[in-house]
Amino acid sequence: MWWRVASLSRFISTTSSRSSSVNQAAYRLNFWQVYTTEILTRAKDGRPSTVKTPFVAFVLGGPGSGKGTQCTKIVESFGFTHLSAGDLLRHAISSNYENSAMILDTIKEGKIVPSEVTVKLIQRAIESSDNYKFLIDGFPRSEENRIAFEKIIGAEPNIVLFFDCPEEEMVKRVLSRNEGRVDDNIDTIKKRLKVFAALNLPVIKHYSERGKVHKINAVGTVDDIFEQVRPVFTAHEKEIE
Repeated sequence: MWWRVASLSRFISTTSSRSSSVNQAAYRLNFWQVYTTEILTRAKDGRPSTVKTPFVAFVLGGPGSGKGTQCTKIVESFGFTHLSAGDLLRHAISSNYENSAMILDTIKEGKIVPSEVTVKLIQRAIESSDNYKFLIDGFPRSEENRIAFEKIIGAEPNIVLFFDCPEEEMVKRVLSRNEGRVDDNIDTIKKRLKVFAALNLPVIKHYSERGKVHKINAVGTVDDIFEQVRPVFTAHEKEIE
């Protein structure tokens, strides 16, 4: 179903030069806006049904704050598709993606990969999914990221989870996980924490003002932390059923 939506977007784009009015319409119709309209599909019994509007949760927090672990539990409990910005970028590096060298160098420096690159990786992952519930983990990491996401995707998140964790605890967790990642060393971790404090907190402030942020105390056992997370999603059960 996603490929049909993407194909429609490409069709609009290739034919938009025929008239200025069509071009203006094409500009407004990105794949997300097309998807979130009530597109009629054919059910197995022949009756028409409608596609559900996507439910998007941003999952934010510093490196080692436990976002990935909690996302696993959310997936198990509520059936979301987990899209980790970091994992998508690391996969792009290992798969000889067109920007792989630049992505690798940027990550090693503890800096943020250009917004358009990351958003397009997220968009590609969404287009290939048949789910309508998405956890976007570790993104947006800056106001620039946020603006790029909303412009390219054409939507805001439904909710934002912010895992609040002390810096010392995050450093300890990252160093102890020993996953062989290029960004799991003390110097890079400290750079990433500085970048997070400078750039990610304004994103959290923005969505707090819009009433979308749910702050989670990320210190404690995995189950204790999840007991703070669970009510956030049960409160939206009708939207995510």
